[in-house]
Amino acid sequence: MAGYGFVASVLPVWMLLAPRDYLSSFMKIGTVAFLIIGVIVVAPHLNMPATTRFVGGGGPIIAGKLYPFVFITIACGAISGFHSLISSGTTPKMLNRETDARMIGYGSMLLEGLVGVVALVAATSLMPGDYFSINVDRARTNYVQFVETNSAEGFDLHEQKLEELTQETGEKNLRGRTGGAVTLAVGIAQIFNAIPGMRGLMKYWYHFAIMFEALFILTTIDAGTRVARFMVGEFLGRFYKPIERPDWMPGAIITSALVVAAWAYFIRTGSISTIWPMFGIANQLLAAIALCVGTTVIINAGRAKYAWVTITPLAFVATTTLIAGWRSIFDIFLQEAQKPETMFRGYMNATLSAIMMTCVLIVLVDSILHWRRAVRGTPIKEPAAEAAD
Repeated sequence: MAGYGFVASVLPVWMLLAPRDYLSSFMKIGTVAFLIIGVIVVAPHLNMPATTRFVGGGGPIIAGKLYPFVFITIACGAISGFHSLISSGTTPKMLNRETDARMIGYGSMLLEGLVGVVALVAATSLMPGDYFSINVDRARTNYVQFVETNSAEGFDLHEQKLEELTQETGEKNLRGRTGGAVTLAVGIAQIFNAIPGMRGLMKYWYHFAIMFEALFILTTIDAGTRVARFMVGEFLGRFYKPIERPDWMPGAIITSALVVAAWAYFIRTGSISTIWPMFGIANQLLAAIALCVGTTVIINAGRAKYAWVTITPLAFVATTTLIAGWRSIFDIFLQEAQKPETMFRGYMNATLSAIMMTCVLIVLVDSILHWRRAVRGTPIKEPAAEAAD
C-alpha cells in the first residue's frame, strides 16, 4: 500500500490516478446501484435495535458516548474535510467545463450519503450477537464475560448465524475481524445472496464486496497522498523555492516519501481503535477550516445574510470535534501512553491531536475577528497591500 501510494503520488495524474479512478468508478457506481436494488427487492429486516445500552458509553468497540463519537465515527459520511481538499485541489484540474462542478461535487456528496445509508442497512441487518462478535477485538476484551453479562441484562449477544455465515463466505474465521470492512462485506453478501436467482453465491458476493471496499481505500490513498505532498511542498518551498513546484521531480519524490512514511508508520504500529479516531478528528477539524474559508468568501462577497448556511454547520462540527478530540486525548491516547509497548504512539497521537485542535482554534478566532470587521464595513486589505504597507 505504501509503494502504491508513493508511485501514484509521483507519477503524472493522467498516467495512473485518473485512469484508475475512471475505471473503478464504473464498479463503484454499478455496485451501489445493484445494492440499492437489492435493498428494495429483499427489504432486509434490521435486526440491530435503534439504540443499544452503549449509547451512554462503555461499548466494546468505541468506549465513548453517542455524542460526540458517533459524528467522528462516520467522519466521511457527515461533514468531510478531506473532500474539501480534493474538490479544491484535484477535481477542478480534471473538469472539462466549470458548469460541471455542481453536478460532480454536489452529486458526489449525495451519492456518498446514499452509500452511507445502504451500508448502514447492510450492517444492521446482521444479528446483534453476530455483529459484535465480528467487530470486538477479543485480545483486548473478555468477550465471553461481555456476552454473558449483557445477555443476562436483556441484550442478547449470543452468536446466532455466525458459523453459517463463516462457511458461506469461505472465510476461516469471522470473529474479531475489527475495522468494519468484514461487517459491511458480510451484510452486502447477505443481501445479494437473498435476491431471487442469486442464491448460493455467498462466497463470490463476499469477496466481491471486499474488493469493492478496497477501491475506496485506494482512492483515499492515492488522492490523499498527492494532495498532502502538494501541501508539504508548499510549506517546504518557503525554505527552498524549487520544492514547491509540483512538476519538479526531486521535490515530488521527497515530499511524497515524507507523506507516505508518515501514514505508513501509523498503519504499521497502530490499530483501528487508534487510527480511526485520529483520522476522524483530523478530517472533521479540516472540515471546520473549510467552512471558515467558505463563510469568509460569502461575507467578503457582500452576502453576509447568507453566511448562516456555513456558520450553522461550522458551529456544530467545530464544537463536536473539539470535544471529541479532547476526550480522545484523555480517554484513548494518554491511556495508551501508560503502557510501555504503546507509550511513544500514545504520546505522539495526543500531541498531534492537541496541535491540530490548537490550529483550528486559532483559525476560528481569526475568522470571527475577520467577519466582524467585514460586516461592520471596515476595509479589509489584500495580502499584497499589507505587504506594501
